Amino acid sequence: MTLDAEGKMQFLFSLRSKGVTNARVLGAMEKVDRGAFVRGHFAARAYDDMPLPIACGQTISQPSVVGLMTQALDVQPRDTVLEIGTGSGYQAAVLSHLARRVYTIDRHRTLSRGAEALFTGMGLHNITVIAGDGSFGLPDQAPFDRILVTAAAEDPPGPLLAQLKVGGIMVVPVGQSDAVQSLIKVTRAADGLHYDELLPVRFVPLVEGMAQD
Repeated sequence: MTLDAEGKMQFLFSLRSKGVTNARVLGAMEKVDRGAFVRGHFAARAYDDMPLPIACGQTISQPSVVGLMTQALDVQPRDTVLEIGTGSGYQAAVLSHLARRVYTIDRHRTLSRGAEALFTGMGLHNITVIAGDGSFGLPDQAPFDRILVTAAAEDPPGPLLAQLKVGGIMVVPVGQSDAVQSLIKVTRAADGLHYDELLPVRFVPLVEGMAQD
């Protein structure tokens, strides 16, 4: 299913009511149909503000969290963005409307292939999908203007911080996987790293190594 004009207005109103107020972010989220990323039994709930299960035991984040993370990342039109944890591909699709280029990595080949097929079908040609161990980032393409991590680490991962440009921003959930985590914004300034705690969240854990699927 897809949203009609009234449904889109309700979807955007819901995002605004949760604190997603940046006009560029709202515009990007209006362009990306979340329904295309939710399959099977949960398709009817694609536009509800809730996380939903996807393949490989992963989840698609609730739209308001996607919006708040994207807003915190403050992506500019010429930025190159690295996303760790492609998942359904929904977050990368939103980022593709804001950045010059998006690199997205997932340890599940099944998810990488599915997302890549969706991006191709949507004509999103500025996204590069990589099946790999995202905990080490993408040194060959570093440094990045923005890094978004969609899985929780106990601390902001050192290899990823090392791939962030001066003036760059990383948004990452931090905390134990079985407890409430905090969404952290890390800004790399000339004098070092600056940390801001944004909101409580709950994400799947960041896992090293490739998955079997």
